[in-house]
Amino acid sequence: MVDPKVSNRSRFAQELISTILFTVAVGLVWLMGAAALQKYVGSLGGIGTSGVGSSSSYAPKELNKEVMPEKNVKTFKDVKGCDDAKQELEEVVEYLKNPSKFTRLGGKLPKGILLTGAPGTGKTLLAKAIAGEAGVPFFYRAGSAFEEMFVGVGARRVRSLFQAAKKKAPCIIFIDEIDAIGSTRKQWEGHTKKTLHQLLVEMDGFEQNEGIILMAATNLPDILDPALTRPGRFDRHIVVPNPDVRGRQEILDLYLHDKPLSDDVDVKAIARGTPGFNGADLANLVNIAAIKAAVEGANKLTASQLEHAKDRILMGTERKTMFLSEESKKLTAFHESGHAIVAFNTEGAHPIHKATIMPRGSALGMVTQLPSDDETSISKKQLLALLDVCMGGRVAEELVFGQDHVTTGARSDLQTATELAKYMVSNCGMSDAIGPVNIKERPSSEMQSRIDAEVVKLLREAYDRVTTLLKKHEKALHALANALLEYETLSAEEIKRILLPHREGGFPEQQEQQEEGELVLA
Repeated sequence: MVDPKVSNRSRFAQELISTILFTVAVGLVWLMGAAALQKYVGSLGGIGTSGVGSSSSYAPKELNKEVMPEKNVKTFKDVKGCDDAKQELEEVVEYLKNPSKFTRLGGKLPKGILLTGAPGTGKTLLAKAIAGEAGVPFFYRAGSAFEEMFVGVGARRVRSLFQAAKKKAPCIIFIDEIDAIGSTRKQWEGHTKKTLHQLLVEMDGFEQNEGIILMAATNLPDILDPALTRPGRFDRHIVVPNPDVRGRQEILDLYLHDKPLSDDVDVKAIARGTPGFNGADLANLVNIAAIKAAVEGANKLTASQLEHAKDRILMGTERKTMFLSEESKKLTAFHESGHAIVAFNTEGAHPIHKATIMPRGSALGMVTQLPSDDETSISKKQLLALLDVCMGGRVAEELVFGQDHVTTGARSDLQTATELAKYMVSNCGMSDAIGPVNIKERPSSEMQSRIDAEVVKLLREAYDRVTTLLKKHEKALHALANALLEYETLSAEEIKRILLPHREGGFPEQQEQQEEGELVLA
């Protein structure tokens, strides 16, 4: 027999102990989870969450990194190829060094400077050079560093950045790729633009930030919010263009001055042969040449290694292990010969740089052309010549192998030609039927039909011109194709020696070059 009173008392004690243990376990799990969440949130933005795991004054190590200026040793001597932009920025350097010179006449320090231009032109380097020349602290941030999944984190980081800059004034804040936070605001995404709102207030609000210059760089100035780009926020808009031939020579001299060079290296010729290259491209060219020289065990950089680097950038890497049948090589040789002959005999076409049937990148062969000068605008004659060159490969295949044996090798040529014809008709007003108008996206169905008809007309006319031209120079087509089959790669000088005997007459500028015995590659 068991005493019922004793049994009930024992059962109650067991239940009480179980409840206490369960409560303690749940509490420990909750505290551990809260601490982990606090640590994660703090690592994202340094935000303390009051009452969760710890006090609201939690400040991780990353918070200290955000307010420290960058160490900078760059000056204007390290910036080449953008003299016009440097000249405009020298006023800012002078203001930072001697502000009283300008303030005595009522001048004010510019609040913001926006650097725009293509990627690789040296916008970030210019900003660092200004800070180095003026000897002031330089705060660097990327536009994407302000954006997080939590609303308000980016705005807090902007406030922290400007608060740190006020303590170091006069100073420079540089935000790279500002389009990440400064793009045009839409009505339905206002909650995601708190970072931009805070930046607008910091640049020009009730509280003045004297002595702080905000510099920013972007490749997409058209998408920036108008409130950000107005005077009073970004007072200066400076375009950093691709370098001209003199600028490219200065950049190459800068990158080659600490490298051993052989006597056959002509820096001026390399600069003339690389139109359209920016500073990043030229740095890559020198680096590729240096790596090739090291692989070959050479003691000095030679002209052939620099030429190899240029071809690799322009044409892609050679695929020497790729197997091609003799029939495929023959078709590729005639295809590329068609391009080369049209380029050589069409007025307005760019001079040929090199032709090859060696597979490079995704192409089985290639003819590269380089403009004779740095171009700022392109004429209709040059665009029509480019259309003709695009058609040269397809027409050559038809003339030699027949229409039933043309291949898909001309797909990219036809795509380029079609896009170019649309650009001429829709954007440049180079069509008599459409007129001198610029047609934006989504034209009416009637206008789209007229545009398509004009595009087809331009392509058909180019096809007919090229057909007539290649029939006239059929012997030269076979001669050049046979030379490509034998040597695989031909330089401009070699192509010229093959085609000149088959040429009737010539254009005035080309005849003058032939008499001088020169070949203009760029």
